Amino acid sequence: MPVTQAASALGPAGLVGAAVYRRPVGVVACITSYNFPLVNVAGKLAPALAMGNTCIIKPAPQDPLAVLRLGEAVVEAGLPPGVVNVLTSAGTEAPAALVSSPDVQMVSFTGSSAVGARIMADGASSMTRVLMELGGKGALVMTDDADVSKAVGAIASVWGFHSGQICTAPTRVICHRSKVDELVSTLGAVAGMLKVGDATERDTLVGPLVSEAQRDSVESFIRGGVDAGATLVCGGERPDLPGYFVAPTLLADCTADMHAVREEAFGPVVVVLAHDGDDEAVSLANDSDYGLYSYVYSGDNARALRIAQQIQTGNVALNSVVPHPDAPFGGFKRSGIGRDRGIAGLEAYSEVQSISWLA
Repeated sequence: MPVTQAASALGPAGLVGAAVYRRPVGVVACITSYNFPLVNVAGKLAPALAMGNTCIIKPAPQDPLAVLRLGEAVVEAGLPPGVVNVLTSAGTEAPAALVSSPDVQMVSFTGSSAVGARIMADGASSMTRVLMELGGKGALVMTDDADVSKAVGAIASVWGFHSGQICTAPTRVICHRSKVDELVSTLGAVAGMLKVGDATERDTLVGPLVSEAQRDSVESFIRGGVDAGATLVCGGERPDLPGYFVAPTLLADCTADMHAVREEAFGPVVVVLAHDGDDEAVSLANDSDYGLYSYVYSGDNARALRIAQQIQTGNVALNSVVPHPDAPFGGFKRSGIGRDRGIAGLEAYSEVQSISWLA
């Protein structure tokens, strides 16, 4: 599609104009993680199709059924055969074949940073284009004038929303020292009020993790934090329930060098660090290999914005946890390459071609 046209009289040859076209990339492999399978797929499929591509969707092996139903809906909607394809598998052979295939021009991936790195390595020989939304260790900065009750609501969402299996979750709280005691005591009380159990029951607020392996990983993460010197305020135990549950967990008195502070638990675990001023808070927030999503809570919106502009993440929310649905979404550092959503997310699924002409 032509997107721009420019007239010019540059150069001795009398160049007078140029048109810039965005063309389809070709075949796009959409490889998604197990959390939010339909949301993740829709965020890739819609812009890819809008730009004229065909897609192969590879859902996570833990929850392929919703994506298979989406594939049926695509057929029912009348899309031609082969435009959208769903490929399921339990191992790594199928996604590895997609990534390394010369017939796949682009891979759009949502998942861990470690898997993202392997995808880049596997696709290097064929120069496959990549768009990656990877892991995160979201910092939530609280200034000395922050409303603790508002911040607590955001932080508690780590426990109640998908049991913390969210790459954007505010799991790393960087709180002004004057507010730490109030924050920790309030969070501990809130954690005790959250019902853990069957996610199909209306009063349940914390459901299970996706698998036994993920539960074991989160429990190991918690033990490592305690062994490193963090204070276990609440949680850490395995509820006596059938399923892969971990109780809402809060680790206080953390330091920036701890594994529990630096790496992603992908479970209902929150860590708290103290800071003594805005500059130190920004430094702690940026002391991370990840850069996907951060949060700033302050009683002064201008102050919150100044802090946000210094934080090295692709997305920052001010006194809120709600992203704008039309804003580009993606990360710095090990949190990704490229952007989903917005105009940037649409253009990511296209190639740019410039055509110029002489007088």
